Amino acid sequence: MSKRAVEPQTSVERTALYRTLAHPLRGRILQHLGANAEANSTTLAGLLGESTGTTSYHLRKLAESKLIEEIPEKSQGRERWWRAIPFSHTMPDPASMQPEEYAAAKQLAELKINADIDRYVRANQEWTGPDGWAQVQRHGTYMTHEELLAFMDEYMALLEKYGHPLRTDAPDGARPMAIRLFAVPDEQ
Repeated sequence: MSKRAVEPQTSVERTALYRTLAHPLRGRILQHLGANAEANSTTLAGLLGESTGTTSYHLRKLAESKLIEEIPEKSQGRERWWRAIPFSHTMPDPASMQPEEYAAAKQLAELKINADIDRYVRANQEWTGPDGWAQVQRHGTYMTHEELLAFMDEYMALLEKYGHPLRTDAPDGARPMAIRLFAVPDEQ
């Protein structure tokens, strides 16, 4: 399986990526591929209550954005099998975005915010103590800008050290985890 190289993207490429990720059915397809390693359009159509034509179309759109790839050794004729590709992306400074890119990024952010609020509520409801699967932490501290950037670098290094981007890379007993971190100066 290939791992997507971190390459600079143009505004047009980022706009297409944000629009792709903001589509609800594509999000469900990505979730399924992340949890189940592989699927074809027929399997996805049955699971998601869609036609094979619809799932085929959205699989191609995900592939165009390099979020999934075909499994050539498993695909035969018109039956194509797909798997997720490990992916990470950091949005650029909104001030540097073209108007269409900013609109697409905003739409994606709004979709993610609603899902993240639901996850936060669940994490609080499923809290069983410091040794449970659901963990919730809230902290306030003082940092310089340089310390904040160093903290974020170390946070990303921890995710790489302990995380497994795909189920196929994860050890037995691993569960998919939604981890969110945001840091913002408090209002004074």
